[in-house]
Amino acid sequence: MQEIQSELKNLIKNLYGLDFEPEVTPSPENIPADFSSNAPLKLAKELHNAPIEIAEELAEKATETENLKAFNLTVTAPGFLNFIASDEYLNTKIADLDQDFAKDISSDEYSGKTVICEFSDPNPFKVLHVGHLYTSIVGDSISKLYEYAGAKVIRANFGGDVGLHVAKTMYILMQKNPNELTIEDIAKCYVEGTAAYEEDEQAKQEITKLNKEIYKINSENLHDTALAKLYWQGRELSYAYFNDFYARIGLKFDKYYPESTVAGLGLKTVKEQLEKGVYELSDGAVIFDGEKYGLHTRVFINKEGVPTYEAKDVGLIFTKWNDYHFDKSIVITGNEQLEYMKVVLKSVEQYAKDLVEKTSHLTHGLVKLPGNVKMSSRKGNFLKAVDVLNLIDEALKSEYNSEDKTVALAATKYAFLKYKMGGNIVFDPNESVKMTGNSGPYLLYSAVRAKKILEKVGESSQDKNSAGELNDQERSLAKKILLYKDALNEALNEMAPHRLATYLYEVAQDFSRFYEACPVSGSEKTATRKKLVKVYLDVMTHGLNILGINTPEEM
Repeated sequence: MQEIQSELKNLIKNLYGLDFEPEVTPSPENIPADFSSNAPLKLAKELHNAPIEIAEELAEKATETENLKAFNLTVTAPGFLNFIASDEYLNTKIADLDQDFAKDISSDEYSGKTVICEFSDPNPFKVLHVGHLYTSIVGDSISKLYEYAGAKVIRANFGGDVGLHVAKTMYILMQKNPNELTIEDIAKCYVEGTAAYEEDEQAKQEITKLNKEIYKINSENLHDTALAKLYWQGRELSYAYFNDFYARIGLKFDKYYPESTVAGLGLKTVKEQLEKGVYELSDGAVIFDGEKYGLHTRVFINKEGVPTYEAKDVGLIFTKWNDYHFDKSIVITGNEQLEYMKVVLKSVEQYAKDLVEKTSHLTHGLVKLPGNVKMSSRKGNFLKAVDVLNLIDEALKSEYNSEDKTVALAATKYAFLKYKMGGNIVFDPNESVKMTGNSGPYLLYSAVRAKKILEKVGESSQDKNSAGELNDQERSLAKKILLYKDALNEALNEMAPHRLATYLYEVAQDFSRFYEACPVSGSEKTATRKKLVKVYLDVMTHGLNILGINTPEEM
């Protein structure tokens, strides 16, 4: 469609002298065409002419355009321009795409540019929950989209190794002083510490004091006290646990940013901008008055002089810039951080507008199990990330008596990626492992089926009859395959992996219909059909890889 769009744009420029971006889409089912454009409808007001007349003029002039001669153009009321591709055109473009895969299908849109993508962001001294799994899967896929576009991508992970949650955990840990510390010990202590902080005033005071001591341990790199030893042991255990889990889902981060490493710069920056009037003093704390900008007011340095999450995020923005001088920074969090980040970014905009303009904040909703059960990490009744993987493993074994980790991981990742980011999703393990319907295993099965066809056909000869002519199923599959780059670019531009996931499911459906109606081996059109199957497999393999899914040899 990009080629048609480009040629139509040039045609409109030459005919009417207008810089106009025409939209070209696959034709609706009730239109007997391959692609359609509503450009005449949008041009009508500016040209003071009837849409149908503009469409007819464009159709007539298009026959004189070299790159549009491969299409039969028709016009439908009230002013749609329709393109019917010739079989020769489709075969040629399939061959071209085959060559692109053989060389390098990557785009160069972000060539030479650096993109830092920050996601997952678990806090040491707490366990990974399902939200961390969701953002890890989405963040990695968005990172892969930018790598496809030629960017150097830094996968970054920001976590709170200091703060009240650590103090709450350490308050209980010091009382229990376990001989062998485990991540489960830490998780239980956080829940108990939270309850103590909320219900016991004396405990609250002691935890507040611990919070300051832990900041000091970090800032001065202290290791000698019992508190310091327990703290560093817990932090090291947390990061080892994170790395083990990320390895299980095929993810590796390039950079960890513990809050302690950016808090100092955040504190310094906020104090400097306080003197310049960006931030204000309020009852001994330093705030940003977001209400001036239609937002809410937040504290950046508390009364004790300790930087809050807001100041740490300020420090993170400048630390990432100092480290990488990024062209684009992407931050992925849950929806609950949306208004918070608006305030942080609005404050930074007052003195570093260029960094804010380079930053995109994406948010996702909650992940729920069927039944809509509410869960809370604070209360300890949340769904852990590892629980999700185990649920998938159990469902796969129950349904197919299989323990295939590749299929299980595909089921998990696709179950999240097929949804548009932003809304809540219901994660159903049993539906996720189905070999039919919109699931990861279905897509893998389709790709493996294509592999088996190619293995069976082997080296094929030229078509015997009707060479170059395509039937309905062949045309449908060819057209869908040729939309792959459009789907990739749409997913990239919108930072929306679900666009690619939807495309892959749709092309897999077209392939299924082709498979049922068009035998490849022993056919009079073996070569033509083999080429379609080969490029389809390339599309599926490449697309699934961008979703973080590997294609197995067998299923």
